[in-house]
Amino acid sequence: MPQSPHILVVDDHQEIRASVTRFLEKNGLRATAAKDARDMDVKLAAGHFDLMVLDVMMPGETGLSVCRRISADLDLPIILLTALGEDADRIVGLELGADDYLAKPFNPRELLARIKAVLRRSERPKTISGDLAGKCHRFAHLVLDPDRQVLIDDNGEETALTASDFKLLTVLMERPRVVLSREQLLDLSAGIAAGPLDRKIDNQISRLRRKIEPDILRPRIIKTVRNGGYCLSADVTVVE
Repeated sequence: MPQSPHILVVDDHQEIRASVTRFLEKNGLRATAAKDARDMDVKLAAGHFDLMVLDVMMPGETGLSVCRRISADLDLPIILLTALGEDADRIVGLELGADDYLAKPFNPRELLARIKAVLRRSERPKTISGDLAGKCHRFAHLVLDPDRQVLIDDNGEETALTASDFKLLTVLMERPRVVLSREQLLDLSAGIAAGPLDRKIDNQISRLRRKIEPDILRPRIIKTVRNGGYCLSADVTVVE
């Protein structure tokens, strides 16, 4: 039988760490606690996690700094725990790539509900089912191998894609030279609606550009269309 989702709880408050971990385990999830960012890095290196509950206000590296770092490197959903009334932290956290937030003090049942909702979104199929499925396709100087979820450049060097990068890229490749709004991209790649302050797509586009653009300061493959959104400005062809 498949294992239950594994949640990493990062909070410098020992009582909160212990109570949240116990509650999640009592409700059928696996949970591991970390007291700060350094402890979190050790736990991440030692095991696989499906979601992280992350406190914003921690000594040393803050939760917002951790969120920025993790969102850039890992395909790991993050729920932020913020101080009540700290709207700025919530907005910045969402812009940095967090999937949801919850203000302290919080009801553990609400945290559990939010964890399950984020996990449901992240469990959407990661393979593509359109014209790109099962075939390698070239665009610009790159070839996408959808079965392995890797990009191959003209020198044969490979770059692995995270699940979210892969889904976003395939949405663009299935609609080359078509301008897609941020709302459309979020809906097509993740199946969720964008909020008025949602910058998740902008962050994902930036991360994807670092993997495909020869010059990240002058992107020419994924173009930004002012007041429109983004488009893949390259033809997509099947590799025979």
